[in-house]
Amino acid sequence: MSILRTLNTGASGLTANGEALGVVSDNIANANTIGFKRSRADFQDMIASSGKGETKQIGGGSKLGAVETMWKQGALLSTDSETDLALSGEGFFVVNGIAGGVSGNFYSRAGQFHLDKDGYVVNVDDLKLQGYSADSRGQVMGTPGDLRIGPSALPATSTSGVNLGVNLDANSKIPAAPFDPLNPAGTSNFSSSVTVYDSLGNGHQIATYFNKTGVNSFDWHAVVDGAEVTGGIAGEPFEGANGTLTFDTNGALDTEAVGAIASSWNFNGATAAQAINFDFGTSIAEGGTGLDGTTNFASPSTTNAATQNGYGAGAVSGINVSADGIITGVFTNGQRRTLGQVAVASFRSVDGLNRAGQGLWTETPDSGEALMGAASTVGRGAVVSGSLEQSNVDIGREFVDLIGFQRGFQANSKVIQTADEMYGELVNLKR
Repeated sequence: MSILRTLNTGASGLTANGEALGVVSDNIANANTIGFKRSRADFQDMIASSGKGETKQIGGGSKLGAVETMWKQGALLSTDSETDLALSGEGFFVVNGIAGGVSGNFYSRAGQFHLDKDGYVVNVDDLKLQGYSADSRGQVMGTPGDLRIGPSALPATSTSGVNLGVNLDANSKIPAAPFDPLNPAGTSNFSSSVTVYDSLGNGHQIATYFNKTGVNSFDWHAVVDGAEVTGGIAGEPFEGANGTLTFDTNGALDTEAVGAIASSWNFNGATAAQAINFDFGTSIAEGGTGLDGTTNFASPSTTNAATQNGYGAGAVSGINVSADGIITGVFTNGQRRTLGQVAVASFRSVDGLNRAGQGLWTETPDSGEALMGAASTVGRGAVVSGSLEQSNVDIGREFVDLIGFQRGFQANSKVIQTADEMYGELVNLKR
């Protein structure tokens, strides 16, 4: 009987709209959940029966056919933590661990990460972020795994080269006496200093003195306090290297040569015979212009550049994460080194992913296997450090849907009420 069918049809409408209200309420509840993607309720009609011919088909109501995830990008919220990460574009962060009693890889847009006591990058549920580790040289390795920010300390590197760029006044006079290490200031025309490091990371200030020996020619002498080297005397300068410099008539460096004293330093307690090469620029004899380092112009002597390639030990004081997910450690000794790279996963069909709660998704046969790789590559968005992706829920839109489903529910209840009254009238006919 059609009245009974109407009751069932109305009941199906109540059920479908009630379930749709659940979808909307879930969206609203997660309006402030980082990385959350809103869901949409998709209705389908049902056929109860059909007569002879298509014009006699009678519908059987509606049902909630599917709950579809809307993958639209959420707005990025700036934070004060460099370990907070967001993805601008497609893809997912990959985390590994146990969630909901299941162990394995999970995929998430929520990037609230921090470092645990062992230096691993983990999320709020202690699932470990997956990525590519870097070796001691800062080279990223190709197999993804638990991402660990290490080493916590950067070992010292001894100085092997010093580059000095100075101008030696062409009008300076030849000192009255030859260079004397015990009286370096009184027997030279100019000096420049730089701090070098031994194998332990101790710093030593080497002063390089220049004394004019003739027209367009100077000698140089590298001196350190005797207390810092084996066999030296505290308070007395110790000469560890020397050489000669010649210039052409335009003031350009023509030649540079090492003198009788080889540059071999025995700093106290450190590796013996530390060789340090002193470079004063690319001379003409070396195929250069002679103007990129030390010069001999008729202007006051001055130091233009003084660099060396050693450094002391340092600890990680901060990290930077680039758009391609490269994690760079900033150390207390001023050095920077690549510590790893964040892995990003993409899928052939994100609509096939299974929602696992806690901001996590799992792969299914419908989604295809996770394709892991570097951020900012094909199919994978860029990593934004110091930011989090907000929920893509629009409260205003959800309220509109809420009202629509509420009216649908009320209207179906009215159908049931009307059918019930008609059924009552039908029963009363027998009385």
